Amino acid sequence: MNSTGFNFQWMMAWQEGRQPELADERALDFLAKHGFRFARLTCDYRFWTRDFDYLNPIESVFESIDGYIEACRTRQIHFCLNMHRVPGYCINRPEIEKHNLWLDREAQDGLVFQWEAFAKRYRGIAGDHLSFDLINEPPDVGQYGMTREIHAALIRRIVGAIREIDPARPIVIDGLEGGHIAIPELADLDVIHSTRGYQPMSVSHHKAGWFKGWEGHEPVYPGGDWWGQAWDRAAIHEFYAPWREVGARGRTIHVGEFGCFDQTPNDVALRWLADLFSLWKEYGWGWGMWNFKGPFGIIGHHRSGARFEEMDGYMVDRDLFELMV
Repeated sequence: MNSTGFNFQWMMAWQEGRQPELADERALDFLAKHGFRFARLTCDYRFWTRDFDYLNPIESVFESIDGYIEACRTRQIHFCLNMHRVPGYCINRPEIEKHNLWLDREAQDGLVFQWEAFAKRYRGIAGDHLSFDLINEPPDVGQYGMTREIHAALIRRIVGAIREIDPARPIVIDGLEGGHIAIPELADLDVIHSTRGYQPMSVSHHKAGWFKGWEGHEPVYPGGDWWGQAWDRAAIHEFYAPWREVGARGRTIHVGEFGCFDQTPNDVALRWLADLFSLWKEYGWGWGMWNFKGPFGIIGHHRSGARFEEMDGYMVDRDLFELMV
């Protein structure tokens, strides 16, 4: 899977009474016209459950996902179904969960059951059109009781359950520590390994309100100081060395998320993103930008100095777009 595209949030951040959004077909038309062939949906399982009842999903909600898949399929866009919030865990506000995915059997059983339900529902859809991304951005080792051993065993269990139902379904596993750390102990599994394009986060997340790690670090690229070192193309290449090693063992690597929050100076953002794109092209990796429209996207961000041009009814960051195509 070396396709490129964007993340969409049509079924994310559930709250009482909120319904799934319709597929943004205008955005998908833009993707198809300009050669983007990847759309990753980040979902919140609470849309199809109530009161942490993991084993009795509201299947009528899945009709929205049916529509997303079909809207992508008709445009020859690969659709990646990602569980952004799973029973017992989310990288955002995990404390609101009733159970702990790494410690509680109820959450693990619930997650396996729900992926089995998706496998049964979609087993007739070709792998070119649909993949399953199992758990978005697992935490750091030691957080919430997660260990590499617990995580590997859970991934193997989910993959085995899906493959019992749908042997050919492409399956994606995210790296640890928010997607950044490779998992070579799972390189024997025939799955796609999903990394991230956010390092150094002093550049990608400058002034992001939900991430305080940028404080005390200037958004400088090349150069700066993050994790005790300056960053440039060579440093990013070295950061991806463990991922390239997993790829050398026959596994596909895909960048499931990347982007630059719009408070980073535009010239810094473009220099950094240019190096990311050139490296991924060199490696043969596909990618999915977070997001299409918004503070990380090619449309709707507010980076001072960006050059916007009208394109297919959107005001598009032209310089960023040129880096991507």
